[in-house]
Amino acid sequence: MRLLLVEDDPTIAAFVEKGLREAGFAVDHAGDGLVALERAITEPYDAAIIDVMLPRMDGLSLIDALRARGVRIPVLILSAKRSVDDRVRGLQAGGDDYLTKPFAFAELLARIQALIRRSTRTAEPTRLAFGDLTLDLLTRNVQRGSTAIDLRPREFSLLEYLMRNAGKVLSKTMILSHVWGYSFDPSTNVVDVLVSRLRDKIDRPFAKKLLHTVRGVGYVLRE
Repeated sequence: MRLLLVEDDPTIAAFVEKGLREAGFAVDHAGDGLVALERAITEPYDAAIIDVMLPRMDGLSLIDALRARGVRIPVLILSAKRSVDDRVRGLQAGGDDYLTKPFAFAELLARIQALIRRSTRTAEPTRLAFGDLTLDLLTRNVQRGSTAIDLRPREFSLLEYLMRNAGKVLSKTMILSHVWGYSFDPSTNVVDVLVSRLRDKIDRPFAKKLLHTVRGVGYVLRE
């Protein structure tokens, strides 16, 4: 899952971005409304978190501009303003939910997850399975058969992405975008290194291989 975080306060932005990445999201951060507008109309996001008070273009104007351009990603508005009128203006501008500062990160995370569930009209699974490989999104436990597998955060994110798209070939660019949230030099080998580390843990000790390379295209999880 890929999120756009639009927040000009560096302390708040760093706090939210760190928490979201630890929760398994890829996050792009924009510090002003115009940069956020450009990213949101050119990049695919599952949801956006938008502060109201922003330089160059305020948050409500940003939401108006996105909706006018047909960008329908769910939006969680952040604001220090607490009045009912302020919340109503935010929702009328095209926001989907409203959270006042200061906030608990656990509540922000729960609201984002709920927005994504509603936008896709599907219940967010808490457990993914492919063959004898299972991944628990709540406990972050991974098992192959009865064998527990210890994964680092980016290994976990890559496996989750592969399992959500089992049977589909994912290109290196797609993996970079969803696992890291931004683009690397095309000549980088970070995806190959990460895939190799993941393969060592979920495939190498087992007879049946699940993670396959499609040469010149990308990687796929299939039996």
